[in-house]
Amino acid sequence: MSTVEIVSFGYLHDAPPTAHLTIDLRHHFRDPHVSPELRYMTAEDAPVRAAVLGTPGITALVDATATAVTAFAAGPSAGTVTVADGCAGGRHRAPTFALALAERLRSEGHRVTVAHRDLHRPVVQR
Repeated sequence: MSTVEIVSFGYLHDAPPTAHLTIDLRHHFRDPHVSPELRYMTAEDAPVRAAVLGTPGITALVDATATAVTAFAAGPSAGTVTVADGCAGGRHRAPTFALALAERLRSEGHRVTVAHRDLHRPVVQR
């Protein structure tokens, strides 16, 4: 099967990385940053992952993105398919989505790497 690179990032830190698919999670999915108890946590914490994955529509987006990755991988030119997914700060939604997508793609036989560009950056004060 194909190789897939997933990079999560925060739009407030720098420009999106170059990718075949870029998923913008900023406006349509619940932001754990607005909850004081979750703000200083990251996707490494179970409560953050539960909050993000419990947002209506997120599972359907993981499924749709996995389908798009498979379509790219089936194309005539071999090579790594890169997916970038971003939220505001890169600590909550984007890395959680990246991990869920990686799990889904691995279950389909893809080789997947995941990098979280901004996960350990300081919380953006907004």
